[in-house]
Amino acid sequence: MPKYIIEREIPGAGALSPQELQGISQKSCGILRDMGPQIQWLESYVTDDKVYCVYIAPDEATLRAHAEKGGFPANHIARIKTVIDPTTAENQ
Repeated sequence: MPKYIIEREIPGAGALSPQELQGISQKSCGILRDMGPQIQWLESYVTDDKVYCVYIAPDEATLRAHAEKGGFPANHIARIKTVIDPTTAENQ
């Protein structure tokens, strides 16, 4: 199943309290449960004014439906083609 990264513009995201982040996470998980196993949230990275979320989903439309149901912005969605890390530099 394809993996995607979603860029969400959320002014002040980096200043959200642990309780606020927990509430957002709980809301997202509840919607994911209702949508079924075809969409999975892997992790998110919170910066000052954006949140970058990594999901597995069949297509972009499914991700947009999740965002709409949760009232979350989905300013940019990109399909991840491959993942590299420092071990990629090593000889095989």
